[in-house]
Amino acid sequence: MKITDFLSKDAITLNLQAKTKREAIEELLTLLEKNVKEIKENKKEVLKSIMDRERMGSTGIGQHIAIPHARDKNIKKIVCALGISKSPQGVDFDSLDGEPVHIIFLLLVPQNEINLLLRALSKIARMLRDKFVRQELKEASSVEEVMSIISKEDI
Repeated sequence: MKITDFLSKDAITLNLQAKTKREAIEELLTLLEKNVKEIKENKKEVLKSIMDRERMGSTGIGQHIAIPHARDKNIKKIVCALGISKSPQGVDFDSLDGEPVHIIFLLLVPQNEINLLLRALSKIARMLRDKFVRQELKEASSVEEVMSIISKEDI
């Protein structure tokens, strides 16, 4: 499994406008709904699944990263969106380290795909452990550059 298998260029923004966790999740869902009809048709339900998961504990994992995720009955295959906040204030995500978030991967999988979710979360987290990768992503000036960074690290 590669991150680029479930993250498309259409689902990446380098100019995330959100200031709060909910705004960021909604902004990333809007990116996904353009190409994922299950999200377009059931956006409120999918948003509720993600926010229910957030109530169990923040997915702001520290080091300016968040990986909100959910398993949802409306989702037919794994999908992902990536938002990068260039704002110095970042996004208030209730992170474990109390710091704002600048890199947000939103991950959605079908309801019964717990193993798929865990594998995808692991791939993303492993890639983002590297501070140089995080810095490259934050400084990227194009979606193509982001995809290149991820492809290079996606082994």
